[in-house]
Amino acid sequence: MIKLSIIIVNYNVKHFLEQALNSIFQSNTSFEYEVLVVDNYSADGSVEMLIANFPQVKVFAEKQNHGFSKGNNIAIKKSKGEFVLLLNPDTVLEEDTLEKVVEFMDKHKHVGGLGVKMMDGSGKFLPESKRGFPTPMAAFYKMSGLASLFPGSKKFGQYHLTYLDKNQTQEVDVLSGAFMLLRKSVLDNIGLLDETFFMYGEDIDLSYRIKKEGFKNFYFADTKIIHFKGESTKKGSLNYVRVFYQAMIIFLEKHYSGPQQKAIVLGIKIAIYLRAALSIIQNFVKTIAWPLVDIITFFIGMVIIKEFWENVVKINEKTSYPIEFFFVNVPLYITIWIIGIFFSGGYDKNYKYLKIIRGLSIGTLIIAAIYGFLSMKYRFSRGMIVTGFVWAATITLCSRLFFLFIKGNPKSLFTDIKKMLIVGDKTDAMKVVQLLQKVGIKKSYLGFVCNKKEDEKEEEYLGKLDNLKNIADLLKPDEIIFCSKHLSNNKIIGFMSDLGGSIEFKIAPEEGAGIIGSHSKNSSGDLITIDVGFKINSSSGKRNKRIFDAALSLLFIILFPIILFFIQNKKKSLINLFHIFIGKKSFVGYSDENNLDKKSILPKIKPGILFPKDSLDNKMPEMEIAQRANFIYAKEYQVFSDLNIVFRNIGKLGR
Repeated sequence: MIKLSIIIVNYNVKHFLEQALNSIFQSNTSFEYEVLVVDNYSADGSVEMLIANFPQVKVFAEKQNHGFSKGNNIAIKKSKGEFVLLLNPDTVLEEDTLEKVVEFMDKHKHVGGLGVKMMDGSGKFLPESKRGFPTPMAAFYKMSGLASLFPGSKKFGQYHLTYLDKNQTQEVDVLSGAFMLLRKSVLDNIGLLDETFFMYGEDIDLSYRIKKEGFKNFYFADTKIIHFKGESTKKGSLNYVRVFYQAMIIFLEKHYSGPQQKAIVLGIKIAIYLRAALSIIQNFVKTIAWPLVDIITFFIGMVIIKEFWENVVKINEKTSYPIEFFFVNVPLYITIWIIGIFFSGGYDKNYKYLKIIRGLSIGTLIIAAIYGFLSMKYRFSRGMIVTGFVWAATITLCSRLFFLFIKGNPKSLFTDIKKMLIVGDKTDAMKVVQLLQKVGIKKSYLGFVCNKKEDEKEEEYLGKLDNLKNIADLLKPDEIIFCSKHLSNNKIIGFMSDLGGSIEFKIAPEEGAGIIGSHSKNSSGDLITIDVGFKINSSSGKRNKRIFDAALSLLFIILFPIILFFIQNKKKSLINLFHIFIGKKSFVGYSDENNLDKKSILPKIKPGILFPKDSLDNKMPEMEIAQRANFIYAKEYQVFSDLNIVFRNIGKLGR
């Protein structure tokens, strides 16, 4: 008899799914279980991987994305187990997790649902492991930030039950859909997951109905799992605010009635707009914070420089700079410097000082070029421009260092190279290093830790597993990669729990061709593999493509009387150029054939006039060829690619 049915709904996370399944089949269990995977029309080869590597898994390959609730319901209806485990594909279980949770359910017949202690990819406890019902006040305390300020308060900590001991098994209200063990007989009575919920609500609704039926939900603290992505929608985003509150409204409308319900729903709708407004303000402030700091500090610097120039450098000449200097020249200089920093990537999320200096240098050269075209009235000392550059370079360095010093990572301003420690033997460590080299990721390799005696004489050998914590304290690695070939999941998760905090953790599966991890619950799962990664989706890729489009379209518009002789549809081409200039279109986009493939996982870009296949000498019309060209274009994108396609097909700009 099948004791447990494990159900996973998958969508385009092949490598995470593979690791989750490996952790399941490495489990030590005294009972029979089945694994059912519902694939919501993935495009990353998930189904093919399942068929090839996991023939024991029951696969339901759907022809559309049904969402979380319906996907689970499809498998639940086909399941045969006494218990049903809803499990996310981006999880890793300890070897004894399944045995422990089923044993608990067998001993406690009054328990209808069970959740476990979850950790993110940095070893931190995930608060969604235990939750209360989203009453209006609980939701308000959560979204307002009061829950974070007073985690030990029973009043403010209602949503994530932060006042309860995370190391103690106890009754809770709500279970997380990432790991939700359910008694099948209870599901037969209360019904399956409600498919009207889009996100964040189906597990709350199911938990509520379990309790309403007279059963209890429990948080089980005696086992741990990794949940790599956690809540993948960022908390500060407008989408999160909309989705979260909408789930609350659906929940309240379903389970509450009367005038009180209407008042509560109205209150929540008002809260949506207030929280959305706050999110807009927060995102706006984050976007303009550093440019605003730079504008203010640059202006202050120019005031100081002016005074210094008048009273020290030019004191014998009794020079006094007119008001035009502050109303014309200084704003012009600062604007050009800020634009230079922006287009050099100095305001990207992971800003680097080299990019800032590059932007300031380019800006200074542009200022110097413009200087010669100014009338004598606005030509002030060139020495002040150079001094302004030195001030801008110095003050940006000081401001960024101060900010990063407070965050505890000032070195990140100068380098992206992280110190990496590998837990595994020499052979496994070299595989990881070679993979990183192949994909072009630079890391400072510190060495490896293992219990293999023959590896102790190796130069990179750092010590045994028992000393990992001491080694990490001494070397202070930014990242630890666990090679799972000779390590149990219990050990990996245990190490992550002990060392968690500032260190990033990743796992290199035994059979997999990648490295998997995630730094926090608010970041998507991080995957390093040879066949994944699109340069066009990077910050620099997006920015460079937009700069190219804007600059070249403006040039073509100016030179249109000349280039019109090379263009077939002149009127349409001019319209296209204007659309490109304002950002509505791009010179190069994906081929039309790609639109036929609804499963495409290519990063979204603007519709193009020309296509990657236009660069092929042998232009074959087949969809497969066009899609392959699209894939290579997105993966290996560089501005030269666009330039090559445009000038080889300039006559087609009127498409």
